[in-house]
Amino acid sequence: MTSSFSYDVLVIGAGLAGMRAAIAAHNQGASVALLTKVHPVRSHSNAAQGGINAALTDRGDHWEDHAFETVKGSDYLSDQDAVEVLAQEAGQDIITLEHMGVIFNRNEEGHLGTRRFGGQKRARTFFVSDFTGQAMLHVLYEQTMQAQIPVYEEWFVTSLVKDDQGRCAGVVAFEIRTGTFALFRAKAVIMATGGLGRVYEPSTNALICTGDGMAVAYRAGAPLMDMEMVQYHPTTLKGKGLLITEAARGEGAYLLNSKGERFMERYAPNMLELASRDVVSRAEQIEINEGRGIKGCVLLDCRHLGRAFLQDRLGQIYAEAKTFANIDLAEEPLPIRPGMHYQMGGIKTDTEGRCWDVQDQWAGVPGLFAAGETACVSLHGGNRLGANSLLDTVVFGRRAGACAAEYANTIPPPTIPESAMEADKHLVAGIVSRKGPGERAAALRLEMGTTMNRYVSVFREEEGMETALHHITTLKRRWPDLTIQDKGQVFNTGLIAALELGFMLDCAEAIIVGALTRQESRGAHFRTDFLDRDDEHWLKHVLLYHRPDNPPQVEYLPVRITQWQPQIRVY
Repeated sequence: MTSSFSYDVLVIGAGLAGMRAAIAAHNQGASVALLTKVHPVRSHSNAAQGGINAALTDRGDHWEDHAFETVKGSDYLSDQDAVEVLAQEAGQDIITLEHMGVIFNRNEEGHLGTRRFGGQKRARTFFVSDFTGQAMLHVLYEQTMQAQIPVYEEWFVTSLVKDDQGRCAGVVAFEIRTGTFALFRAKAVIMATGGLGRVYEPSTNALICTGDGMAVAYRAGAPLMDMEMVQYHPTTLKGKGLLITEAARGEGAYLLNSKGERFMERYAPNMLELASRDVVSRAEQIEINEGRGIKGCVLLDCRHLGRAFLQDRLGQIYAEAKTFANIDLAEEPLPIRPGMHYQMGGIKTDTEGRCWDVQDQWAGVPGLFAAGETACVSLHGGNRLGANSLLDTVVFGRRAGACAAEYANTIPPPTIPESAMEADKHLVAGIVSRKGPGERAAALRLEMGTTMNRYVSVFREEEGMETALHHITTLKRRWPDLTIQDKGQVFNTGLIAALELGFMLDCAEAIIVGALTRQESRGAHFRTDFLDRDDEHWLKHVLLYHRPDNPPQVEYLPVRITQWQPQIRVY
């Protein structure tokens, strides 16, 4: 049994970027649907804790300051025209969210309250305690329901389909509940599938963050850009990878080594614990590597903040510390260490979310859009500032949705035959029917994740990355022989795991190839064999194009600079 659906705009992923895009496209009059492998409020946007940045002029803040600190945080790899859009439009999007119903914390005067986040000199981060992403996600889901936008939840996308002119014309997907395949025809498709954190083990990311959208777009011909730029968050729980929000340091928490020293005084004497994330993560790792850590960790000290303050402003991490580490933050420091957190690279887009260049400076897939962590409009460059990720989802989700609706108005409905599903159906049937004592996806996934965390993390060098590439290439060769126990169609989680692993291996390869290509240290990409930033040769983006059964094709794009010339980056 097969079926098909048709829309003007189809959004893949129903987190903050996806729902904001769907609402924007709907408001433009397009017929829109959301397709997601989990229920929308189970999207990973839930995990965003600390807040969302914006410079409001009535606070005496200026968008130019926010933009400059974002560019500086990126180690000058961000495209400055995109950063300017982000900073200029942030304030209105905050007000729009508040009007939609996001109950931001307020200060003693009753105005929207702010806290300070890393890499920024002013407190411009608006927040809802320490569960800001969750609060925003539920409000946008209410907006989606109010707009009566159809949501196909628990559907899994296997590939993009293109028309005879090479334009994106929809996707092939199957319903996880029944195993039934369907063809979703669409004039425009927006990828908003989030990150790829589970390429690494451990990670702060949810188990669903497997790079599906990046890999599907990549296989269809869209370039991935700056994939080597993988952010390690400075404060995660050892072993579990659980995120401890930067808001703790924003509210005044300290980082201590085994000697009780606030070691950030040595690495960032002006910004201390609120230097950019790559700087803090490297400082922590150096302390650990040089023997001033405690069992592979350093300490986050919140004791001086007081229990009442912690429970009010940081209640979620207060509870998590007790639940997962049996530590009362009001009484003792919490052992933390750097952990994989965010992918600054992704599907190359322009500032309207298009995954193709209208001036033909880079190739892509017309009709395909992307937004959020799965996209790389190049806001974050070599290092994302905390609280810019939620802002990215709403600003560029909105812009992608509006542009996709406008684009859909210019073309006729695609005429794609249902036979477009046959290759994907054959692939899935082959995985399900495969017999024998073959390898399991979980074992390969763990090997992939630990390999990436060992060789492509806070510090990198050529020999280690070549070792990682060899391991990942070997895993890609072993993937076609995976076997799964469940041979049924209903909620076949083994099948999902196998398909996700295939996507993750493509993403892992792209990360390593990008990292080997970039022969310098910039932002989160720190090479011990190339210690310095090299603006003369590497002030450019690395683009990767998929080539089946061959290494990715590497191309380059210049960084777009508007008003901030690269300078020495100190905190």
